[in-house]
Amino acid sequence: MDFAKPDIEYGQLWPLLLVFAIACLGVVVEAFLPRGRRLLAQLALALAGSVAALVGVVIVGLGLDDHGGAHGSVVAEGALAVDGPAVFVWGLLLVITICGLLLFAERRLEGGVSAFAGQAAALPGTDAERIASSKGLDHTEVYPLMMFALTGMMMFAAANDLLTLFVGLEVLSLPLYLLSGLARRRRLLSQEAALKYFLLGAFSSGFVIYGIALVYGYAGVMDFAGINDAIANQTGSRTMLLIGMGMISVGLLFKVGAVPFQAWTPDVYQGAPTQVTAFMAAATKIAAFAAIMRLFYVAFGSERWTWEPMLWVIAVLSMVIGAVLAVAQSDIKRMLAYSSITHTGFLLTGLVGIHSADGLADGQITATQSVLFYLVTYGFMTVGAFAVVTLVRDAGGEATHLSRWTGLGKESPVVAGVFALFLLGFAGIPLTAGFAGKWAVFASAMSAGAWPIVVIAVLTSAMAAFFYIRVIVLMYFYEPIGDGPSVTLPSFLTATAIGIGALATVVLGVVPGPLLDLAAHAGEFIR
Repeated sequence: MDFAKPDIEYGQLWPLLLVFAIACLGVVVEAFLPRGRRLLAQLALALAGSVAALVGVVIVGLGLDDHGGAHGSVVAEGALAVDGPAVFVWGLLLVITICGLLLFAERRLEGGVSAFAGQAAALPGTDAERIASSKGLDHTEVYPLMMFALTGMMMFAAANDLLTLFVGLEVLSLPLYLLSGLARRRRLLSQEAALKYFLLGAFSSGFVIYGIALVYGYAGVMDFAGINDAIANQTGSRTMLLIGMGMISVGLLFKVGAVPFQAWTPDVYQGAPTQVTAFMAAATKIAAFAAIMRLFYVAFGSERWTWEPMLWVIAVLSMVIGAVLAVAQSDIKRMLAYSSITHTGFLLTGLVGIHSADGLADGQITATQSVLFYLVTYGFMTVGAFAVVTLVRDAGGEATHLSRWTGLGKESPVVAGVFALFLLGFAGIPLTAGFAGKWAVFASAMSAGAWPIVVIAVLTSAMAAFFYIRVIVLMYFYEPIGDGPSVTLPSFLTATAIGIGALATVVLGVVPGPLLDLAAHAGEFIR
């Protein structure tokens, strides 16, 4: 049998390959560089690699017309699709990663050490842990782990066949399992979160791989376009296809924290280091929704009448249950976790819109355009909000109980004001990015005739505004309890991440047009 050399389009894939190379080089640095010099080397390597990859994404995006037409092309022997939406998501993931790296590198908040455990293998409360802390040991492995996760996210968002989809899912998930258990403080809570995330994530991955086997058994092919053709052309029993679709959907909806697969979200968001929570909450949802759209629109587009009602139900459950449970939370990180579940419902609302511009009148936006825009607004607000959470502290570290935020407006008007801005954005108040994002996904769903779900979404938004406004009222209209909240002045790194999030929240709320146009220019998913 003759061996056929694979044809790899390195000119279009080099940003992804660069991120992977940086992750591998980070492992080498960790192995051979002295401990005292690793931090600066790892941070510089990750930041330089991310910026270079971002420049590469822009170059690839500008050159899409030169590679297979206006929508991009299928590359790497059909495994990946480098098209407008993929490049858009790659760029967004890299910007979020750069902000995450700034948060990872913060040292001032913990008195000269990072928020990550000095020695993850040391049992909480033991002499080994105390010695590691006293020596200022630092887990600089977090940087290559972050870059490996980013590699998986970029692969996940561009996957064009089922096997690549699964590989991307696993590559992005495994580093996050580790990162979730590396908190310097509240070690047991962090390790519990990592274990829950790992067990439930592994279980959901089992659903995905079994679903892939069933869909392959039905279609006889792995690539998305071939699956769609098989669905359109076969007239026999679709039982195997429907079960496979359902099982793959379980794994993907788990990654975005949709109801009823959301149980891990509040525990992991609360237990993981807040810097990891910020990166994970934003980047994972961005990559997963890109993969969900490509899978449903390209592979299962001919079966829309089957999966669309499922998304209606899950969207409504996510919005309602997320909002109701968020009201009962007394921990700020858990409240933001349930808030993220609600936002998953809003994103799913946009997903049921019309994804082809051919079916829309002038001035209307497609489902892809609306979801991409919402992901941008949600990503920046999420990173900014969790970055602010790291600043409010007490003797035990971060003060996440709502009672510790009482009177924050008097203690630190700037911090309280910025956090209030993010909360108003999450609530969808006009002139914030959140309002523009919600308008986009609601308009997209209305164009497809999904007005019942839009009505529920609007009512849920009003309900969700309660727990956001409640925090603002606590910060500004209540007297501090005891000594009051304590705000630690961050370094330039965390301040920059917060500033980027706040600036995006304001600018995209006041002038959303350019980003909407950019999302529209990204076009649709290539087949």
